[in-house]
Amino acid sequence: TQSTWGAQTRVLVWYINRSSNMSQDIKRVFNFSAGPCQLPIEVLQESRDQLLSWQGSGMSVMEMSHRGKEFMSIYNQTLGDLREVINVPQNYKLLFMQGGATAQFAAVPLNLLPNGASADYAITGNWS
Repeated sequence: TQSTWGAQTRVLVWYINRSSNMSQDIKRVFNFSAGPCQLPIEVLQESRDQLLSWQGSGMSVMEMSHRGKEFMSIYNQTLGDLREVINVPQNYKLLFMQGGATAQFAAVPLNLLPNGASADYAITGNWS
């Protein structure tokens, strides 16, 4: 293996050799910036293999109805796995939300306000 630091990018570029059945070396990047992390190659390969037809269903996860049995099986498995990994008791509900940090920063003051109260805030585009 060989590694180098990107001068301005805050990433570590790591060169690794693919498994013995693959002929080329691949370049992997460790991203130390905010946001998603690097996934294990095995996870990416499984995702690739399931992309066109998830578990032989004939459709990808992106094409499934959010009410269909295939998607509901993914959802229920994810709930169970998350409960187990972070030890969430059964008397707590789990909620999956999109929106990233912006949604979470907005949720904090909204959840701290008393009923019927309002708040003002400015979106400046900068951390404050």
